[in-house]
Amino acid sequence: MKTNLNFRNSCEILSTMSSENAKFEVLEWKELKGGESFNSSIMTYFMKESEIKLKALKIQINNSSVKLEAGALHYLKGNIEMTSKMGGLKGLGKKMFNSSVTKETVMKPVYTGTGEIYTEPTFGHFALIELENEEIIVDDGIFYASEGNIEVGSVMQKNLSSALLGNEGLFQTKINGSGVVALEIPVPESEIIKININNETLKVDGNIALLRTGKIDFTVEKSSKSLISSATSGEGFLNVFRGTGEIWLAPTQSIYDRLELFGLSGMTNPGGSSNTKTKK
Repeated sequence: MKTNLNFRNSCEILSTMSSENAKFEVLEWKELKGGESFNSSIMTYFMKESEIKLKALKIQINNSSVKLEAGALHYLKGNIEMTSKMGGLKGLGKKMFNSSVTKETVMKPVYTGTGEIYTEPTFGHFALIELENEEIIVDDGIFYASEGNIEVGSVMQKNLSSALLGNEGLFQTKINGSGVVALEIPVPESEIIKININNETLKVDGNIALLRTGKIDFTVEKSSKSLISSATSGEGFLNVFRGTGEIWLAPTQSIYDRLELFGLSGMTNPGGSSNTKTKK
């Protein structure tokens, strides 16, 4: 059977990252031209004008494995088998604990073999990173997929102030190992600021950090040694990162949140976050 169109005609590759046995690609549909109803046609028109595009992951594996968030699979082809590794009662208990203290799902299906895996289309955004026997701490719920040998768990904040005042909770998601990881991030990767510190300190107003490497400590501190100075500056408490490594900041995330809640009227007074942003 001959056809004039194929997948590559309708999609383009936004980014790609490969390891020895796996290749991850972020695909983006150039334009949605369907719509069986008047309402869906109007919505796709405004999405086109606003440059809101549909995305998905394509993962090629060669005699290896990947793990996905539950429900992320759309379809696959090739000699690939799916398993959900429980790890016995102890392993299941650990998975349930990690799920209860973070926004990660209890079970992450593992796909093993040779072939191609495609994830559900989404209007969200993806970032690909490669770990080399490293550890990163990320916002809860943004893990999406990885090579099978990557471990996803939780890590407890080192002090109570970080949990109570940093709006990050008592536990955060920890990802460690070697291989490619796909994160579902709240803003386009082009809007993320990636800051490297070398035995330095980074102070941030608000919880806009999406990721930090494992050798960076996180605390919450007053913006000034004096309570009066902190109160009059309007900053209050700051999220503080110390050490050596990389931190990802998403400064535009709060802008989208304010637009969604208040429309353009919410942009007339920029103000400051001062750790007052409430997570969804």
